[in-house]
Amino acid sequence: MAFQKAVKGTALIGGGAIATVFGLSQFSQYRNKHGALGQVQAEEGAPVRKEHLPTREQQILALQTSGEFDVLVIGGGATGCGCALDAATRGLKTALLERDDFSSGTSSRSTKLIHGGVRYLQKAIMNLDFEQYRMVKEALEERAHLLESAPHLSAPLPIMLPIYKWWQLPYYWVGIKLYDLVAGSHCLRSSYVLTKSRALELFPMLRRDKLVGAIVYYDGQHNDARMNLAIALTAARYGAATANYAEVRHLLKCQDTGSGRQRVCGVRCRDVITGKEFDVRAKCVINATGPFTDSVRKMDDQEVPNICQPSAGVHIVMPGYYSPDNMGLLDPATSDGRVIFFLPWEKMTIAGTTDSPTDVTSHPIPTEEDINFILSEVRNYLGADVEVRRGDVLAAWSGIRPLVTNPDSKDTQSLSRNHVVTVSDSGLITVAGGKWTTYRAMARDTIDTAVREHKLKAGSCKTMGLQLEGAQDWSPTLYIRLVQDYGLESEVAQHLASTYGGKAFEVAKIAQVTGKRWPIVGKRLVSEFPYIEAEVVYGVKEYARTAVDIISRRTRLAFLNVQAAHEALPRIVDIMGKELNWCEQKKKEQLEAAKTFLYYEMGYKVKTDQLTDRSEISLVPSDIERYKKRFHMFDKDNKGFITILDVQRVLQSISVQIDENTLHEILNEVDLNKNGQVELNEFLQLMSAIQKGRVSGSRLAVLMKSAEENLRRRQAIPVDRSGGGL
Repeated sequence: MAFQKAVKGTALIGGGAIATVFGLSQFSQYRNKHGALGQVQAEEGAPVRKEHLPTREQQILALQTSGEFDVLVIGGGATGCGCALDAATRGLKTALLERDDFSSGTSSRSTKLIHGGVRYLQKAIMNLDFEQYRMVKEALEERAHLLESAPHLSAPLPIMLPIYKWWQLPYYWVGIKLYDLVAGSHCLRSSYVLTKSRALELFPMLRRDKLVGAIVYYDGQHNDARMNLAIALTAARYGAATANYAEVRHLLKCQDTGSGRQRVCGVRCRDVITGKEFDVRAKCVINATGPFTDSVRKMDDQEVPNICQPSAGVHIVMPGYYSPDNMGLLDPATSDGRVIFFLPWEKMTIAGTTDSPTDVTSHPIPTEEDINFILSEVRNYLGADVEVRRGDVLAAWSGIRPLVTNPDSKDTQSLSRNHVVTVSDSGLITVAGGKWTTYRAMARDTIDTAVREHKLKAGSCKTMGLQLEGAQDWSPTLYIRLVQDYGLESEVAQHLASTYGGKAFEVAKIAQVTGKRWPIVGKRLVSEFPYIEAEVVYGVKEYARTAVDIISRRTRLAFLNVQAAHEALPRIVDIMGKELNWCEQKKKEQLEAAKTFLYYEMGYKVKTDQLTDRSEISLVPSDIERYKKRFHMFDKDNKGFITILDVQRVLQSISVQIDENTLHEILNEVDLNKNGQVELNEFLQLMSAIQKGRVSGSRLAVLMKSAEENLRRRQAIPVDRSGGGL
């Protein structure tokens, strides 16, 4: 019963409020235990937090005209932004440079979990590895702090371990209880055992055969890209000169008057937007570039050995009906030894693997082999009545985790799961390794090192309990005020509250009137997701400068459904064009760049490859005849293809109206050779792929089937005389 109460809460979208999982009463208990969320303040002595967020142009100007900085951070991921925030709140004059967008790399492509690492604790115990134990303990402490610092972006999530062998029940139970014990006062909620019937009640999709029971434990979940952005924006409000699309060309060096050695004293920077180059001077330069750690280290010293070993994790997104709304699933030992997560997120389901070695530092393209492996593991855990279809993969991406060897350790071949902070002979500080959950601790250790090594005048770390952008005025019921005060749809209001926190009102204020009775304001970018046009405008204020920034990091549309993101792009580019004064050529370039991003990095390529002009048609003769008849209902002239005009003619005959742009999109999904028409062979390939489960949700297939059934019903109605005629 306790768990039933826990999962009945305010139905906030995705990974928003803690109330999502705990409910209002449980939320209050959690807040009393872990601190007054929404009211936590930084330690006394921290710099004043600015109410007004500087524009990107003002930040670039500050980088050029502010003289020497105390700290200059290279890298705008979670660790880099965490370093900038830590330094700024200590009163240090701080700058941060990111050559792409904030969170454009690893920090936006995680499993979305805030966790200590159950499997690392297992390894620590089995191998008597004290370093791994310390890492887990620190991560569990940081997990609690991260949930407190941004309650609108994060929430505790119950995760189930299904048990299929009796001996595993006590084994895993002891391990999970130790996980709770190590967390101590930071334990989110005590783990518990479920009977088979209770496990199936809470996770009805689970495979029943040989199921013994299950164990449920708690970890955190968050919106990673928005969390990263919140850290960057908070740093900016505390005075840090933070700039995305600011590329470091090379390091600057000068003679140290004390030792006579060359030391790093700044960087040569290029504004990617304007092309202008300038120098940024600093007493201390910090390398926090994740997978690109070694490339910056080699700017300092070409002979330095590599310390970074990239490890890839592939993730896919499937419809929300594949998992319960408030319950994840963990398989600690897949067929190839990796861990697989199966988690609800933003009303969808994420399935992903971890730690697959790779030779590349840029994000590899998810392959069909990667996706099929994950699907096969998902099938192993779902019941036979749940058909796991390849066509239900809505997006796919790969993230790089930069595991490192400690150059100061005797055993330099051993990969560290923890983070390392090193200082080169020229004073360049490098922070590498670690994990999302421990970003704050990594930043604290890095700035402590900077203060010590470069003799900077600064106080102690002040980020413990510091609230991030949007957290200060957030409450679990904030979305109700958005509905009542602005006339937003409830789903849209919940999304804005769980994405922007207290800043959601600023988005609502600029939302356009819909012209409908309800909702009054808030035009959606695509009908099935709660993202609205006003978020594009607000995203520009949050330093978004490309269409990719909007679809992948200001909103998460690209990570949830690549096809929906593709459809929203033209409108997004139009809105950004007005805000940033883009010419038509610039808008065209942005549109193509965003499409390329979706195609290669977010799984659109492997999705479209499921239906190609070389796809095999494996239909029985009766199905071929049935589909031919359906096709010829539209192709009345027997041309061998159908166009928008053919579809419009049939729709008009059954009194259905669809605007021309939407029809273009619907036909384009199936038009393999892109000649503006759908040929009979293309249609048969589509129907064959649907039968195999390789394609799902084809709007053209649904539209044509619906029109056929509608026409048949009309033809079946007898037209009798009304009576009395001759």
